Amino acid sequence: MFENLKRIAMQRLAEKMAGNALNDAATGAAAEEGAGALLSSIKEKISSGNLDEIKDLFSGGSENMESNGLFQNAKAKLEEVLQSKGMSAEEAKAEAENTAPDLINGLKERFQSQDAADSEFNLDDISKWIPGNAGDLINKAKNLLG
Repeated sequence: MFENLKRIAMQRLAEKMAGNALNDAATGAAAEEGAGALLSSIKEKISSGNLDEIKDLFSGGSENMESNGLFQNAKAKLEEVLQSKGMSAEEAKAEAENTAPDLINGLKERFQSQDAADSEFNLDDISKWIPGNAGDLINKAKNLLG
């Protein structure tokens, strides 16, 4: 699941960032690092039991995107990655602001898809993304706490 998310995120980022101020190799590396940073943020939210923010980001409307902490974190990480690859702070900020919404919307399409090929992108089973039985433990804890 995470590998497919990362692959899709890398493709979206590379397509969206094509023709930017970086060369092709730096753009590819930035796309890979940006996708990795997004996945790390998602995993962190899952392991902390904060599943609502993930569900909100990938199922809510685009009006909620800007206020979502996971989105803000992804945008900031992408900006950092672009700067580390040689973009000026101003260019990196503009590129991240232009690219991050398209990235999230591309992933959101998978979560909202009715296509059988996208069946693994199911927000109702998000706790199953956690390795081992940690997802079951989180669900049990949530049920106990109401």
